[in-house]
Amino acid sequence: MRRSGDTLLTGGDYYMHLADLPSYTEAQTRATALYADRNEWARRALLNIAGSGRFSSDRTISQYAAEIWNTKPCPVP
Repeated sequence: MRRSGDTLLTGGDYYMHLADLPSYTEAQTRATALYADRNEWARRALLNIAGSGRFSSDRTISQYAAEIWNTKPCPVP
């Protein structure tokens, strides 16, 4: 029985699954170190949340409803 990793290593990596593995593991190492610093993790999490307003799903859905689906909001009592 072949392990799934064997297929990638010996059968060819047609979809390039392993192409960014080194950069992925480097990013994971940095994220792990950052997570250990609770204050910096919290600071960055808050900055991420604060900066996400423009790209929120509510805005996106409202924009799609108005511009693509040509619908109007339906108030919920």
